[in-house]
Amino acid sequence: MQSEGRRRAGCAMKLTDFKVLTFDCYGTLIDWETGILAGVAPLLAKSHGTMTREEILESFAREESAQEEETPAMLYSQLLAAVYKRLARSWGIASSDEVAKAFGASIPDWPEFPDSAEALQYLHGYYKLVILSNVDRVSFRASNARLKVTFDAIYTAQDIGSYKPSDRNFAYLLKHLQDDFGFGKADILHVAQSLFHDHAPANRAGLASAWIDRRHAARSWGTTMAPPGTPRYDFRFESMAAFAAAHAKEIRSRA
Repeated sequence: MQSEGRRRAGCAMKLTDFKVLTFDCYGTLIDWETGILAGVAPLLAKSHGTMTREEILESFAREESAQEEETPAMLYSQLLAAVYKRLARSWGIASSDEVAKAFGASIPDWPEFPDSAEALQYLHGYYKLVILSNVDRVSFRASNARLKVTFDAIYTAQDIGSYKPSDRNFAYLLKHLQDDFGFGKADILHVAQSLFHDHAPANRAGLASAWIDRRHAARSWGTTMAPPGTPRYDFRFESMAAFAAAHAKEIRSRA
């Protein structure tokens, strides 16, 4: 209960207060924006309009969020195919089932951020590492291979039957970390890019969180909806490399 005690005492929270890191994957560890833009390129090639990168990503965010609310039990690969069709309709572009399914199957092609694997390998020397992701198990398997680390637990939307930011996903995470590992809330630091999908529900669940602000240079929310209110986070880093470096600095200061 060390981190909870620090909060009550008004002490500065430290990365070394925690025993387990729970990660969002897409947007945090995997560069899904690059993958999504590549995946919708055939659709945009048919368009006579001139949408900016941010406009394309914002369209994706709206359609993905709506589809996840409508079909929370749908496998993510199938949901992505449905999102592709929604984008085609909203942009007034003809599409086919075959191309939509190819987009749904494109997750294995989405690249990892250059710093993700090395940072995870370093952090695994100090923490249990856990995934909480809006994905299906088969799709995540390919992403996991890119990240080059063995996670101690993987909890997907397929396992839970709903998509973040549903509170059900965080309730599932907390129950399984308690039942399977004996971790309580004070042991857990949730690490994620999306304030909408992750930090807002982490706040409601009473979890400490670290914001990996991959979009620090952008002026929009990109592939995520705007969060409700102003979610709280306990740490902010612009990359996973910066997170790992801050942890290493704490370790050195204790030596």
